[in-house]
Amino acid sequence: MSTDLNDGHEAAHRVEIAPNPRRCRVIHQGVTYADTHASMTLTETGLPNVHYFPRADVNMARLERSIHTSHCPYKGQATYYHLMTEEGPVENAAWSYETPLDSAAAIKGYLAFYPSRVDRIDETA
Repeated sequence: MSTDLNDGHEAAHRVEIAPNPRRCRVIHQGVTYADTHASMTLTETGLPNVHYFPRADVNMARLERSIHTSHCPYKGQATYYHLMTEEGPVENAAWSYETPLDSAAAIKGYLAFYPSRVDRIDETA
């Protein structure tokens, strides 16, 4: 006799994280906030792909930590950052899983940006 601990509900939900060798950049109001050839692309069931940028390739001086947090049952607790622009902050424009669940450990130390809150997230050859 076997026991399905997920009762079939979570079995179809997948989170995959893979290195992305392409150049990925985040640009807002003409300012480059992130530029890397070392991003991780996270693919999650039912959601668009998300590029996670290593902190070393993010202009952290232009980000300010927010008090906002959220929880994902597949990745863990997320912390958020405001994008500091010449026109004022873009609230909660980026997020990070600083202590992700084991299944998402590959994105520890990386940040992602909401495409709707920045002008562009480019991926080029």
